[in-house]
Amino acid sequence: MSRAASVRRMTALALLAAVGAALPGVGAAVPPPPPNPSDAELHAGRAAVQQAAGQVGELANRLAQAESRLLDLQTQVELKMEDANKARVDFQRAARAHADARRAADAARADADAAARQVEQQRSRLDNFAASSYRQGSRLGSVTAFIGAKNPQEMLDRAVFLDAISDSQLNVLEDLERARVEKVNKDSLARAALQEAEARRLEADRARVAAEAAEREAVAAQAAQAEQARRLEADKAVVEAQLAEARSRVAGLEAQRDRYEDWQAARQREEQAAAPTGRSVEVVIARALSQLGVQYAWGGGNAFGPTRGIRDGGVADAFGDFRKVGFDCSGLMIYAFAGAGIPLDHYSGYQYQAGRQVPLSQIRRGDMLFWQRGGRVHHVALYLGDGRMVEAPYSGSRVRVAPVRYSGIAPYAVRMF
Repeated sequence: MSRAASVRRMTALALLAAVGAALPGVGAAVPPPPPNPSDAELHAGRAAVQQAAGQVGELANRLAQAESRLLDLQTQVELKMEDANKARVDFQRAARAHADARRAADAARADADAAARQVEQQRSRLDNFAASSYRQGSRLGSVTAFIGAKNPQEMLDRAVFLDAISDSQLNVLEDLERARVEKVNKDSLARAALQEAEARRLEADRARVAAEAAEREAVAAQAAQAEQARRLEADKAVVEAQLAEARSRVAGLEAQRDRYEDWQAARQREEQAAAPTGRSVEVVIARALSQLGVQYAWGGGNAFGPTRGIRDGGVADAFGDFRKVGFDCSGLMIYAFAGAGIPLDHYSGYQYQAGRQVPLSQIRRGDMLFWQRGGRVHHVALYLGDGRMVEAPYSGSRVRVAPVRYSGIAPYAVRMF
């Protein structure tokens, strides 16, 4: 570097330092930016919230249906329990009626047997009396005269000649026979009532068994439905917790984005307030655009304009760059930013580290764009806005304006203002 160039460079640096020291915020330590979640992270978080909310809604509907079914089953259980209670009461009543009928039948049978015995005893006494009369020479020819008679009156008709038998004895026998017939009829009715009571008892017992089985089935169905409702409630609680977590995460990401945007706005205001007079983006851009059409020369260009290129032992030599006066990509940046008093090294890798790196989503007019391969910077251009840039592209070409190429572009632009 010539002595004159060295003097000019030192003067520019001194002027820059003096202007920076005179402005507030320049040279002060800048706090690092807060975390800035990506749009993809925010989108994924919101999608997770939407999905969890949908699951909560679906489970809430299913739970409402399950609870409605549970209430219906509870009503059925109560009805079945009442049916079973009725069947038990009916069975108990039928059992008591059967027991009463059995006791009545037993009493009727005993009465009939007692009456038959009394009739037989009275007949025996009559037989004895007739035999005694015959032995005493009564007009009764033989006891066989009245044996086999169907009733007392027939016996009397056959034995009218037997004066020794009194009317009172005949009346007793007739009364006994009538009582025996009534008790036999009562016994028959009692046995019929017992059979009917037994049939009703068996029917009531079958109804009781069926009602108790229906009650058990209803209780089991209710228990199964209650378990299903419990599982749905547990699943809903889990998904609600996931929804709350997803909402909290999204809220946290959105809060981070808000803080980052606030930090960025404050930084931009600080930069605008601290920008020294004459350090103009438009000056830099104007100097770069003033060199449109100047040929590419590898290694060419400095703060004062195009210079002769140098040998590279390869492509540049093949195009004769060492014989041309022009710019390479980093040389054009040196010339453009020198108009604002900002010195740059003639190496795109160092230029990538010269200013503040900003995400490509936030680039603005006057930022430098870089391209990498394998993590190494190999090209630089000046962003003009609206997706266009000015660059010295490659050997054999000239300084030009072109659309921004995003293939291989570095993730950050460099801002010098």
